[in-house]
Amino acid sequence: MESFLVSTSVVGLAEIGDKTQLLSLVLAARYRKPIPIVLGVFVATLVNHACSGALGAWLASVINPRVMNWAVVASFALMAIWILVPDKLDEADAVATKRPMGVFGTTVLTFFLAEMGDKTQVVTVALAARFHEFFGVVAGTTLGMMLANVPVIYLGHKFADRLPTKAVHVLAAIIFVVLGGFALRTALYPDTHPMF
Repeated sequence: MESFLVSTSVVGLAEIGDKTQLLSLVLAARYRKPIPIVLGVFVATLVNHACSGALGAWLASVINPRVMNWAVVASFALMAIWILVPDKLDEADAVATKRPMGVFGTTVLTFFLAEMGDKTQVVTVALAARFHEFFGVVAGTTLGMMLANVPVIYLGHKFADRLPTKAVHVLAAIIFVVLGGFALRTALYPDTHPMF
């Protein structure tokens, strides 16, 4: 349950102002059909984060636990910095929304591709490696993505303009620092401290 709750909150915060949230806004403005867009975002996120969670769980099983602990510390530290860098929607992502595949198909394809190498995908890998748990992390990160994107899809510019994006990013960075601190404690004292 802990992995689910941490994953939901961290990814939900990390997604605020992220390029995939901006893509949700573009798709909602362009197509004005929220249900296929929401379903497309869900499918793309679930597939992408399942692959990421599987990678994180696999890495945790094949890499020496001491090395993995330090890799997780480094990943949380890097994410704390990266989350403070504002995202912009790439021209390629915006152009991809013009493909004639229907709203659902366009959303699945563009959202999946935009999520590749994105902050939330990297976080999913790190969380799955950290918790050694696939299902809780993938369910949590998927829910976090949906909590951040569904309101944008339904409320569009009105909602997105009112979010204190900078404050949310600072809060997310603080959470990554705290998670990194717990991971550091585990890396320094692997036999005496639990994960959290």
